[in-house]
Amino acid sequence: VTARDERSQHRNRALALARLREKLEARNRPRKKRIATKPPRASKRKRLEEKRKRGETKRLRKPPKREE
Repeated sequence: VTARDERSQHRNRALALARLREKLEARNRPRKKRIATKPPRASKRKRLEEKRKRGETKRLRKPPKREE
């Protein structure tokens, strides 16, 4: 952290230390726990549609079945 806001070297050092202290406090703050939520219907539908399309693509890659 650097500070060149003031003409005074002592004031700049004090500002830099204050900024460093703020950054360290922000980093050491405990993170909030994530609240698990259900995915919306639209995203479920979209995911299933993508899986269907992917499965169809894979199925079409296979050679056709022989009928004897």
